[in-house]
Amino acid sequence: MFYKLKILSIMIVVIIVAGLLSLYFFYNPLEFNFFPKCPFYSITSLFCPGCGSQRSIHQILHGNVTTGIRHNYLIFLLCIVLGYQLYILVLKMNQRAVNKNILHKSITTKIILVIVVLFWILRNINIFPFTELAP
Repeated sequence: MFYKLKILSIMIVVIIVAGLLSLYFFYNPLEFNFFPKCPFYSITSLFCPGCGSQRSIHQILHGNVTTGIRHNYLIFLLCIVLGYQLYILVLKMNQRAVNKNILHKSITTKIILVIVVLFWILRNINIFPFTELAP
């Protein structure tokens, strides 16, 4: 019973992710107003770590990987983390063994937090080369 519920949960997540990716593939966030705007940027005029992510996803889905990554460099880190999580999930489903997940270690969480906070600060410095981090 538990296994069927787990498979159903995974299928629901896959359907939601596929739907969102389809939305970002067929509609450019720059051209359509139904995509959410960044509330942090709207209030402060400063870029948050997620600013540019929607444009980044749209560009990457169209094969413009370099342009997509330039909209938000943290997309690269996100892909690494999600890819690793998928790898761990597949291992657990196939081997049914408990594998150590390095993302569950406190040092990994701290490193990712430092990277995100540094990126957040540096992308708001209006001096070259930091202006390259802005979306």
